[in-house]
Order: sequence, then structure tokens, then C-alpha cells
Amino acid sequence: MTIKQFQDKPLAHYSYAIISEGEMALVDPARNPMPYYKYAEENNAKIVAVFETHPHADFVSSHLQIHQETGATIYVSKLVGANYPHQTFDDGDTLKLGKTIFTAINTPGHSPDGITIIAKDDKENHVMFSGDTLFIGDVGRPDLREKAGNMRATREKLAKSMFDTIQNKFNHLPDDTILYPAHGAGSLCGKNMSTDSSSTLGNERVGNWAFKKQTEEQFVDYILSDQPFIPSYFGFDVDMNKSGADNFEKNIGDVSLKIGIDKLPENALIIDVRDEADFKKNHLLGSINIMARSEGDKLETWLGAIVKPNEKFYLVLNSINDKDEILDRIAKIGYETQIEAVVTLSNKTFVNSDKFDLEDFKKNNEAYTIIDIRNRGEVAQGKFFENAINIPLNELRDSEEAIPTDRPILVHCAGGYRSASGSSIVDNLMDDIKVFDLSEKVNDFKV
Repeated sequence: MTIKQFQDKPLAHYSYAIISEGEMALVDPARNPMPYYKYAEENNAKIVAVFETHPHADFVSSHLQIHQETGATIYVSKLVGANYPHQTFDDGDTLKLGKTIFTAINTPGHSPDGITIIAKDDKENHVMFSGDTLFIGDVGRPDLREKAGNMRATREKLAKSMFDTIQNKFNHLPDDTILYPAHGAGSLCGKNMSTDSSSTLGNERVGNWAFKKQTEEQFVDYILSDQPFIPSYFGFDVDMNKSGADNFEKNIGDVSLKIGIDKLPENALIIDVRDEADFKKNHLLGSINIMARSEGDKLETWLGAIVKPNEKFYLVLNSINDKDEILDRIAKIGYETQIEAVVTLSNKTFVNSDKFDLEDFKKNNEAYTIIDIRNRGEVAQGKFFENAINIPLNELRDSEEAIPTDRPILVHCAGGYRSASGSSIVDNLMDDIKVFDLSEKVNDFKV
């Protein structure tokens, strides 16, 4: 069998194509199916199967569209209660594709309905596609399905299920089984994932904390501690993936476009993805700056953390040349239908951000209200300013009453990216208070 790994860097998502004897299967495909179609065409292969390891929380899968456009069968656990055409695939179920046999293992822990796909070829090579169950150096977090999906479970119950999965479900597999997870470092589906894109089961048995000798209580305590925040969109995407998303190209094509605008409706939610320098020089009143300069900027994560599911917004771009790329990224989390219009600004002067005097702050930081918008787990590792108030970025829009208004306000994060968003949000909450962004200057205060 031939395996191709596809990487979505902003979401740290891995998906896979497996070809055997001219037939191709996909595992956990991303929202845009075109890369898989191109790969199939390049290899003269027919897509006949799509495996969904579970209803994903952090991205929208294209499994339904692929089924509709290629006729491929979708394989998913019966526990999902999927609302799209599918074939159930659970413990002991198999599928032969060319000279490769695919087998399902029910592996609850990250979700109650997760499966791991084992592929074995005619040379007895073993590969496991572990979804969000087993990562490289970690396992999937168990706290995402308490409020989302057809099958809900408490984090404690799922943590215990994960312990059982790791202890018992993979014991029959050889050490040289190649491990291909659905995510790597940077994903919010785990907390300590490696930057490596693959591993072996033997390596994980030695180096992954989850395989170390420990009691169930010790395992549960560790896996439930210090997990990252949960963006607003996660439950939304679980439900969308359970039903199957709309056609990617159609939804993108339905987004309207407005060029060189002077104004937008009063009280509209406006997301401006330009560089912070351009935003600070000139932006529409009430805008929130979520930068999308490159793949390194976490547009998808922070858009889905700041904007709630089904909340309509306008999208401000630097250039019309950015339209396709930005819409593709927003569609990955299923938010494209929430866009009222994609807009570019006219040459009119709108509003600018307050200019920050770094030297004055260094001399008189007690004269400022300092808002630390890092996640609570980050703050627990140490504060930059002892008098700072911690309000995580994903909570800022609902935190007006928690912010004092007797002094100028300074917003900071860990490196400067998030504070562009945070300062723009706080500025929208405050009528007559100056709001400043420490931005990358936060590095001057790191010990």
C-alpha cells in the first residue's frame, strides 16, 4: 500500500490517502476535497472509501461531499449515530481494498464513538490511523464531548475509557506498527503533542506518558489537568460532522463581495484580518483584528474562539487577492455561511488605534490597568506583571464588567499575535478609555 499524508498547518491536522491496486481510501479528510481528487487522478486511482475516526471538533470534514461526488462509502462507528449515508465500522469489522485489509478498533477516550483504523498489507506491514485517540507523545483530550454530539459523556468517564483503550486495545499490534495520528503539535485536541508527523507503536510504548505504568486514578488526574481552552466552535463542528457538511465550493461561491466600502451597518460584527500595523493606522469603528498574514497565524482557531457559531460578521481583507485563501481557511471550521460579505476598504480615513508609549509604561506601569489575555494554564506558569488581570482572549467579549475603567488599559499576550485581537476587543468595550496593545514588546518583559 502507498500512503500519502496531507497536512493542514494552521490546525495541525493530518489526513491520509491510502492506495492499493488502484483503489484509494481516505482517513479524516479536510473540508476541501480537491487535494484528494488531484492525488487520485495523478495516481490513476479510484476513491472508494472514506474513514471517519470520530465526529471532529476542530475542523469540518468533507466526507459527505466526497461520497456524493465519487460514490465512495463512508465508514464510521455505529456509536456516532451519523445522519449521512454510511456503513458502520466497529470492533472486528473489516474492509479489503486491493491487497490491504482495514480493520476497526473501537477506541473511546477522546470521544465516546472514536475508532482506530488498522491497515495491514500482503507483506504483513501494519499501520494504525489513530484519529484523536493516540497522538505522538500524548493522547486525545477527554473534555470535548460533554456538551456536543449525539453521544455525550463526562470528561471523567472518557478519561477512564482512554485509560482502558491505551492499556488494552493495542496490545495485539507489533511494535513496528506505524502510527499516523489526526493531529500534531499546535492542535487543541491534546496538550503535549510532538512536532513529529509519524511514529511507531513501539516508540510510543516507550516514550508516551500514557503507556507508562500507573493507576487509573493517576492517569485520569494527569489527563484532566491543564487542558487548553475549548473554542466556541468545537461543539458546532461536532454536530456538523455528525450530519455532514454542505458542499465546500458552493458555500464559498455564495459569499458576497463588496469592494472599496465606506461604511457597514451600525453595530455589525466586523472581523479585520489585515496586519496589525495596517489595522492600527486605519480601520472601521468596532472592528476586531484577527490577523491572517500567513499559515503561522491561527486565524481558524481564534475566529472560532471569538465569534460564536451562527453569529454573522463582515470580513475585511487587505486585498481582493487574499479572498480565496481566507475563505478557504474560514470554511475549514464551517463559518463561511456566517459571513455577511467579504469587503475591502475605500481610501477614506476611518479610525486609528491609540499610540503606545513604551518608555512611559516602563516607568509607570502602575498607572495602567494591565489585561493579560493568555490562557489560564499559561498564566499559572508565571505572570509578566504581578498587577495584571487575567481574562483569556476567548472570554474578552463578555468581560466588560471585569475591566476597571479608572486608568488607561494595556493588553498583552505571550508573543504579540493575540494582543492585536484582544486590544481591539477591549477598545470596542470602552467608550472613553485609552486602550493600548503591548504587542511584540511583551518580549522586553520576559525573564
